[in-house]
Amino acid sequence: MSGFLAGLCIAILPCLAVGFWLGRRTARPQSLGDLGTPVEHATFQTLHTASLAAPPLRAGLTEETARKSAGRLRTLLGTDALCLTDREQLLAWDGVGAHHRTEIMARLAGPLDTGRGEAFPLTCDAPDCPVRWAVLTPLTVDDRVHGALVVCAPRESAVLVRAAGEVARWVSVQLELADLDDSRTRLIEAEIKALRAQISPHFIFNSLAVIASFVRTDPERARELLLEFADFTRYSFRRHGDFTTLADELHAIDHYLALVRARFGDRLSVTLQIAPEVLPVALPFLCLQPLVENAVKHGLEGKADKCHIQITAQDAGAEALVVIEDDGAGMDPALLRRILAGEVSPSGGIGLSNVDDRLRQVYGDDHGLVIETAPGAGMKISARLPKYQPGVHSAARLTPG
Repeated sequence: MSGFLAGLCIAILPCLAVGFWLGRRTARPQSLGDLGTPVEHATFQTLHTASLAAPPLRAGLTEETARKSAGRLRTLLGTDALCLTDREQLLAWDGVGAHHRTEIMARLAGPLDTGRGEAFPLTCDAPDCPVRWAVLTPLTVDDRVHGALVVCAPRESAVLVRAAGEVARWVSVQLELADLDDSRTRLIEAEIKALRAQISPHFIFNSLAVIASFVRTDPERARELLLEFADFTRYSFRRHGDFTTLADELHAIDHYLALVRARFGDRLSVTLQIAPEVLPVALPFLCLQPLVENAVKHGLEGKADKCHIQITAQDAGAEALVVIEDDGAGMDPALLRRILAGEVSPSGGIGLSNVDDRLRQVYGDDHGLVIETAPGAGMKISARLPKYQPGVHSAARLTPG
């Protein structure tokens, strides 16, 4: 979807540059300071103006975003006036002839209902008003009309009608991208809520039971475990930020493992090998903890002897390579594929598929989990985290110790 939208943007803007700018303006001689042909200059100016108008629109269609983008859009079209509306009100007017607001809003209902634009003359008694004609084009996202772009000019023009339609399509693309961003945010929030819900009630019950068992025999140990439990739950249920740092995620995992070790004692051993340079890397919140919980569950399940878990985080150039490996019961690869595909719900609800989906959404399909396993052979889960990714950052700050 995003590739198609980007392609549509690229296709529309050069068409505007050579079709409307040059159609409306006569070619002028190049000065010594000009670079390129008039067509290249017009294309650059159009793309530059569009790039300035795009960021506000990517936040959706509101009074503030309409106000910030209306002037850029009017410059893009070179018209005397331009306004943006939603389905109920005029959001922003840029240029002359603002007294035509009421007349334009009265014409809004038809195009918003049909999704088809129209051009119409404006009635005006003001002799100094330069606008006498308006082109109203709906702004449509997923077959839903969100509002309209209206351009005003001194006279009727087929070129203006076509250009207004193309710009309205481009604005609609930006609004669709805003919808996708909003949907992605809601999806991430829903997935984090799902991960929080998947924190095993048995783990919480068992942790509190272990803490209670130390209250009489070793009060200091009970106090330490209670603090570990408080820190782990505080991190898991925090309400700010879609992303965290590798350091913070590992710190939460350490709290989790302290509680698990208190329950299983010598049956569980854990080795960590962490490269300091990858600690500031940002990653999706609650991304690694479910993988460690999976290793604990499958490492100890069905085993009477000890289980060893190894967690490594290495510097791999532009990426951080995180590997979580256990020597437990392992899994049938065919069953694992069905779990990751969402065809089978894993026992215990340890969100492997959830983590895999989130990594693919944030970094791309080539950054999904790589899992090596077989019955009786344990499980090795690898995740590659780009050190620098647009839109991926954490407000968390590392603290010494």
